[in-house]
Amino acid sequence: MKTAVVTGAGGGLGRAITADLARRGFAVWATDVELGVAEPAVEGLGSECRAVVLDVTDVSANRALAEKIVAERGQLDLWVNNAGVLATGYAWEVDDASNERVLAVNATGTINGTIAALTHMVPAGRGQVINLISLAGIVATPGQAVYAASKHAAMAFTLSTLFDLRRGGHRGIDVCAVCPSGVWTPLLGNRIADPEAAASFTAPLLTAAAVGRVVGRLTERPRPVTIVPRRRAPMMRFVDLFPRLALPVVPKVMRNARRRQERYQRLTENGDLP
Repeated sequence: MKTAVVTGAGGGLGRAITADLARRGFAVWATDVELGVAEPAVEGLGSECRAVVLDVTDVSANRALAEKIVAERGQLDLWVNNAGVLATGYAWEVDDASNERVLAVNATGTINGTIAALTHMVPAGRGQVINLISLAGIVATPGQAVYAASKHAAMAFTLSTLFDLRRGGHRGIDVCAVCPSGVWTPLLGNRIADPEAAASFTAPLLTAAAVGRVVGRLTERPRPVTIVPRRRAPMMRFVDLFPRLALPVVPKVMRNARRRQERYQRLTENGDLP
C-alpha cells in the first residue's frame, strides 16, 4: 500500500484531500498541530490511516515523521503540503507576529515538508510532493500582501525544486503545485465578515471536495502547475504579466468581490452553506 502525508489535515481542504487519497488506496498520515484537530480527518477511513501531530515550521519534526514512515512502511510515496494560514489588511498595518506566522507556515513549512520527503524519495528514485499554493502564488492579492508573498515563495520553491530534480536526472519524482481560487473552508469561513479578505471572493468559491479530487488525480497524472478552475488561468497570467494594465481596475474588482463576500455571509447567516 502506498503511503502519504497530508499536512494541515484538520481543516476542510486537508480533510477532503485525506479522504480522496484514502479512497485511492493510500495509507495516509493526517497531520496537524494538535492531535484532536487531526483525528476527525481519518474517522471512518480505516486502520491504515492515522492522525499525528506535526508543526510544519519545525524542521526536525518534518524529518522525523518522514523517517518514521520509511522505517515502518519501507517507503514514502507522497507528501502533500497543505497547511496554511492567512493574515489580511493593508500591507503596512498587519502586525509583525502575523506576518512571521504566515511566512513560517506557508513558505518555510512547505520547504520543510518538501525537503523531508525528498530526503527519502531521491535515494528511492520515486515519489511525489504536491504543494497547495493558491492563485495568490500566481498574482498579487490586495489585502493579503504577505500571504501572497508566502505563496509566491512556495511556488518558486516548488518549480525550482522540480527543475533541480530533472537537472539531477531524477525523472521518477514529481513536485506539483495546485493553485485554487478561494475554497470554502474554515480559513475563509472565519473571515466571511472581514472586508480585507474580499480578494478571496473574486470568483465563486470552490468546494474542498472538488480541490481534493484535483489533488487525487495528480497522483495519477502529475502536472507541474494546476490552476483551479482552469478557466481562470489566462486572466491570472495576464494580470501577472501586465500589472500596470490591471492596476486601474483593482478598486472595482475589490468592490465586486466584497459584494460576493457579503452574499456568502448572508447565506451562512441563514444556515445555507455555500
